[in-house]
Amino acid sequence: MSETVHWTVPVDHPAFAGHFPGTPIVPGVLLLDRAVQVITEATGQAPDALTIRSVKFLSPVGPGETVVIEHRVAANGTVHFEICAETSAGPRAVASGSISPGGSHAGEVAD
Repeated sequence: MSETVHWTVPVDHPAFAGHFPGTPIVPGVLLLDRAVQVITEATGQAPDALTIRSVKFLSPVGPGETVVIEHRVAANGTVHFEICAETSAGPRAVASGSISPGGSHAGEVAD
């Protein structure tokens, strides 16, 4: 399974107020959160049933930029993702990583 989703970062996102005034960039955790949301919507898995195995942030994203979040599921269930910014010169790598089934809450029994 493979999927690609486009997301335009809202220019008025509240994260820009403190990250960083005068030179706003999207916090890496916001990009990661969006990638996890895309992956959980596509796979039907709950976010707390996943473990982030690796993430590498490669370049910053600013307000109003459009990013492409692409992911593919390997045979063992690991999800590999890439995030690229769309630019007039072509795609620019922003982040990549992998997420596996088996989050810290997987298998726990609720009281």
